[in-house]
Parts: sequence; C-alpha cells; structure tokens
Amino acid sequence: MLLPAVSCCAMKLTAIKLVHTAIWAVFAGAIVAIPVAAVLGAWAWTLGLAGLVLVEVAVLAGNGWTCPLTAVAARHTADRAPNFDIYLPRWLAEHNKTVFGWLYVAGLAVAAACWAAHG
Repeated sequence: MLLPAVSCCAMKLTAIKLVHTAIWAVFAGAIVAIPVAAVLGAWAWTLGLAGLVLVEVAVLAGNGWTCPLTAVAARHTADRAPNFDIYLPRWLAEHNKTVFGWLYVAGLAVAAACWAAHG
C-alpha cells in the first residue's frame, strides 16, 4: 500500500503544530491549576505555576505578543488562519490570549484571596 506523498513543509508544520499544542496544553493546565492549588493551600505549587505562566507572558511580551513558534510555523505555509500553527479550534486560537489572560488574572485573584484568608 502506497501512502500519499507529503511535502517536507507539511511534515515540519505538523511537527511544529504538535509541539505548539503540547506547550499550550501545559500552560493552559497551569493556568487552570493555579486557583485549585491555592484553594488546597498548596502554596509552593501555586507560586510555581504562577511563575511558570509569568515566564510565558514575558516571552510573549518580548516577542510582540506572538508565540515564537508562530514565526517558525509561518515559514512552512502561506496559511494565516488564527489556528494555522496550533491544533486548536479557530475561535479559541483567535481569542486564546484574552480567554487565558483573564483566567490567569482570576486565578491569581483567587490565590490572593485564599492567601489573605488562610495565610
């Protein structure tokens, strides 16, 4: 059985999208876990997760609020849909920073409230 020919660019783009999606999942999971860790009183986890996400925010800010992998993916396709570089639904890729930015802020607010209430 012969497989259809796949261009080198398509293979590279697929690899980039897989890596990008995996990294996104780690950060999205961290953002969701921050308030959970705070409610459980796991302050080392809360601080570690918040710090991890803060590093990602710094990377994005330093790169014009674009993931560095987006530029890498752009070298392998002319597509510029909001999700051309990641395996996310188009609407989520388009609003990703807004959705997860507010979730991050809300998680930090929960953490601060828990800290104030329980120390």
